[in-house]
Formats: sequence, C-alpha cells, structure tokens
Amino acid sequence: MKSGYRMEQSAKDQQQIAAMPGKGRESARVLRRAMILRQLNRGEKIVEVAAHVGVSRKTVRTISRRYREEGLESALHEKPRPGKRRALDVKQSQRIIAMVCGSPPEGRARWSVRLIADEAVRRKLVPRVGRETIRVLLESHDLKPWREKKLVRRGTRS
Repeated sequence: MKSGYRMEQSAKDQQQIAAMPGKGRESARVLRRAMILRQLNRGEKIVEVAAHVGVSRKTVRTISRRYREEGLESALHEKPRPGKRRALDVKQSQRIIAMVCGSPPEGRARWSVRLIADEAVRRKLVPRVGRETIRVLLESHDLKPWREKKLVRRGTRS
C-alpha cells in the first residue's frame, strides 16, 4: 500500500463514522480507529495519520487492511479473544463459600485451603478443583477460615 493511499468508503460507512463521536457510547479505542478511517478517506498519508492520531504506521495499515478485507465493523471493533474458561461457575463458587462458612469436618479445628479443595470434590460440589482456585476464591470474598479468631475478654476482679 502506498503512503498516499486513498481509501474508498461507502456513503453509509462515512455517515456512521461521522456520527460516532457525538453518540458518546464508544470506547476511545473505537473512536481512534474511526478517526484513522476518516483521515484515510480524505486521502491523508499513512505517516500523517499515524502522527496526528498518535499511533504507529503499522496500526494505520492494519486498520485500513481490515476495513478493505472485512468491512467497517471489523476495522472498528476487535474480535473476541478466546481466553481461558473459568474454573468455577457462580453456583459452584457459592456452594463452596457456603460450605466454608459452616463448621469444618469432624476432627478438624478449622478449614485449610487444601481441606476445602478436598471437601468440595468429596461433597461433589465440583468435579475437581485446585488449591490455587480455592485460594483465589477465598481471597476475592475476603475469607480467611484458617485463622482462629481470638477474643480477649477482660476478667472481673473481685
């Protein structure tokens, strides 16, 4: 692609891009991409667009290529990233929290992270769960069941 490349946009796309800043619903990233497309449509050079918008030339070329190959939506918005599935769903998390808020199993004075993970599997709350998952879950709910709360009472003197 030449540095003075003029991008041909449809009238509908031009109207949609022009209306975006006034709506106030889009993220700064989407608005920046719309600004790139608007300036490329005016015939500005890639170097000028990159300097004016504050992005690299590669970013300008990528947005331009995505518009040409996949259309306006693809140029403005990113495709969803796969990411890793959560280890526990909401119901499983709630059941584990409820279990921890109760008393520990017989023979135990208090809950430990390892004990919680083992008990959650034994009680069939989850098929399997790791200690780190339990630790993060407890931390997010500000629970520390392994701590024994000490209550100091002032004695009565006679």
